[in-house]
Amino acid sequence: MILMIDPRSATPPYEQLRVQVLAAVRSGELAPGDKLPTVRKLAEDLGLAANTVARAYRELERDEVIETRGRNGSFIAASGTAAQQQVQVAAVAFAGKARQLGVAPGEALAFARAALGIRS
Repeated sequence: MILMIDPRSATPPYEQLRVQVLAAVRSGELAPGDKLPTVRKLAEDLGLAANTVARAYRELERDEVIETRGRNGSFIAASGTAAQQQVQVAAVAFAGKARQLGVAPGEALAFARAALGIRS
């Protein structure tokens, strides 16, 4: 994900950042469980004050788009009903395991479809 801040925009930088992260989540570019850069790292990368990035993260957390796990960092939060959230977390774990084992994405999807009883 590439984030960019337009210093000439009338929209405050924290809001530009918040909207871009939200758009990446909605488009699927960022999925539940994806780790976000630290506040300091993102501020440095974008040439912003750390407080600006922290404000964007706080607002995203308030809106339950991200979750902060203490020293482990900030992550994209699962969304929807409790059941949907659990399935999202399981899907992230499945994808991670498939990558770890070197299983191609298409093959991993075929296994998931078969497990769900989906015949193509």
